[in-house]
Amino acid sequence: MPEQNNPITPAGYEALKAAYRQLFEVERPKVVEIVSWAAGNGDRSENGDYIYGKRRLREIDRDVRHLSRKIKSAQIIDPASQPDQTRVFFGATVELADEEDARRIVTLVGDDEAEPDKGRIGWKSPLARALRGAQIGDLRTVQLPAGPHEWEIISISYG
Repeated sequence: MPEQNNPITPAGYEALKAAYRQLFEVERPKVVEIVSWAAGNGDRSENGDYIYGKRRLREIDRDVRHLSRKIKSAQIIDPASQPDQTRVFFGATVELADEEDARRIVTLVGDDEAEPDKGRIGWKSPLARALRGAQIGDLRTVQLPAGPHEWEIISISYG
């Protein structure tokens, strides 16, 4: 069932479409050709190319359906067009400081384009949920497995 609200940046949406096109227009035709060739070789029960090709075709079709649902449910939001750029909303890049003044910069993006190791956190992640609506100087507490962690918002930027 597709999500009703799947926010995503324009770049993230283009990446989803590119992944869909790669699978559907490039990989799938190649695998179909291999399966067709392998099927013409006779006994399919011991034909590795045929068996692997059919399995890969099912994987591709599953991934294409998944990407198609994500694309259909996508709500494209351009971070630069946020009306109130003094608060943390979708697409904000936020500098945070914790109790020990350790700094961290995160950008709130769609869950499909999240890369936590690069500072791009999903919109529905615990940290992003805690930051929503915050202004510079606000303190926000995030519940982590190790216990609560408090962050202060140092700066907010968009675009």
